[in-house]
Amino acid sequence: MTTWQGWQHFATTPPLAPPQPGDAPRSTEERLAYHSAFVTVRTPAINTLATQVRTLMLLGRHQQNTARPSLIVTGPAAGKTTALLEVGRTCHLAHTRKHPAPPGRTHQQVPVAYLLVPPGATAKTLATEFARYLGIPVTTRMTQAQITSAVCHTYTAAGVRLILIDEIHRLNPRTTTGAEAADLLKDLTERIRATFVYTGIDVAATPLFSGVRGAQLAGRASLITCGPLPARHGNTRPFTDLITDMENALDLTRHAPGTLPRHASYLHQRTAGRIGSLARLMRQAAITAICDGTERITKKTLEAIQLDHLAEEHSRPRTHRPARTA
Repeated sequence: MTTWQGWQHFATTPPLAPPQPGDAPRSTEERLAYHSAFVTVRTPAINTLATQVRTLMLLGRHQQNTARPSLIVTGPAAGKTTALLEVGRTCHLAHTRKHPAPPGRTHQQVPVAYLLVPPGATAKTLATEFARYLGIPVTTRMTQAQITSAVCHTYTAAGVRLILIDEIHRLNPRTTTGAEAADLLKDLTERIRATFVYTGIDVAATPLFSGVRGAQLAGRASLITCGPLPARHGNTRPFTDLITDMENALDLTRHAPGTLPRHASYLHQRTAGRIGSLARLMRQAAITAICDGTERITKKTLEAIQLDHLAEEHSRPRTHRPARTA
């Protein structure tokens, strides 16, 4: 998805839909493929991010002389990219519906760009990633300044309005190359008329928010934390609601609705409230139920599944035995 063609394919491909009443039964292979990818459930994080992005894009629409306000999505290593991509897809589709390509032409504006910060990014490699997204030719003889100028000109001409930058925690402004890459991002935010949204793991605890450069970023960017879902929030039960939504999306022939929400406490303890861990657990359990012919998910099914290491360490901590003495 880090090229325009890849992003356009992602954004315009209809998302998977759960089975509807009256639909013809899917084959076993179709149902396995469906649960392997599964649906994206609209979570509180996605709703919050969508509202913030829309507001910031309106806020910066007519801003001319300084960098537009930006947004940083931070938190543990789960759920942020999914939320970012879903908001980007929504923005892309809304823009293309409002501004369709002229009759007889396939060319249209490019409303959204999605990029990954490469490991050990320098200013030049980061600028090259921006160029690669829109297929801007780059040669080894080009300087960083030349690549940056080409990027700013092309992104402006293409009408890019939202730039999503993932893995921002890979930048370390305390190093010379990291500082230059951070300065490049600052330069791009001032020269491209777009709203920048960054995601990274526990960004507030990284060097990105320290020193002079960190103060500049913190002064321009709002921060949204995508953490684990609580079992309860006031009078609501957001984690149980998420379980219910995921259960309703299952395509199993013998699963009784309402089974999984009854295990909400167990599932919250098992996944530490992490959306990514819950989604993986549900997908694996559904695939297991199809393969073994039970066609339903029970607590026994869930118990037999090995989850990601972080979730397993939380729910099934190792027993540390005392060292033997000679």
